[in-house]
Amino acid sequence: MAKMKAEKMLTLFEELAEKMQINIVQGKGDFQGGLCSVNEETYIVLNKIKPIDQRLNIMAKEFGKLNTNNIFVQPILRAYMEDIQQDIF
Repeated sequence: MAKMKAEKMLTLFEELAEKMQINIVQGKGDFQGGLCSVNEETYIVLNKIKPIDQRLNIMAKEFGKLNTNNIFVQPILRAYMEDIQQDIF
């Protein structure tokens, strides 16, 4: 995936997270990242030292687990999420 497109998709995922009241936390360390809840707040934790494609995959996988039926999701994101979900199964 081209870096520009990847950066744009990361921004679109961040906007979707904001709409869904999900906090994006980026940190460095020895972890993959993923979805978690703390004190009734939802977070997606990303490891910013991982390549952008891996961070996008985590976002797609975690958003794919959530109910996005009543929320507008950019078609490019929805397609990407569906692709990632198919790769998992």
